[in-house]
Amino acid sequence: MGEISVDVSVSVSAIVVAALAGFFVGGLWYSPLLFGKAWMKAADISEEQIASGNKAKIFGLTFIFLLIMSVCLAMFLGTPDITLQSGALYGFLTGFGWIFFAFGVVALFELRSWSYILVNGGYWVVTMTLMGAILGGWN
Repeated sequence: MGEISVDVSVSVSAIVVAALAGFFVGGLWYSPLLFGKAWMKAADISEEQIASGNKAKIFGLTFIFLLIMSVCLAMFLGTPDITLQSGALYGFLTGFGWIFFAFGVVALFELRSWSYILVNGGYWVVTMTLMGAILGGWN
């Protein structure tokens, strides 16, 4: 069998900033300013339920998960010729082609609404596009 060689030179700072970008996009995306009300309705979640959640656990694990996703995306993009534009494109393709539709498949089996799929899937498309742009543009 052949040998696999990985030559990745991505800045740790870029990885952290990309993860933080996903965290902040989520804060805006799921706020009342954008899609918070639609998401709560589609997810059948009340403001009281949200208020009662363990914020340290939710935000802490969310950042860790986004950090892991950022590292994985950086591994895919980790060649010297990646630019902001190509990083954004590959981030978009990751968000739209993989995550959006994977989320959609699960949501269909959970008998969730199209609003639920579009709000949550849309978040991932925007987040991964931005993460890819940051990782690609950092070079």
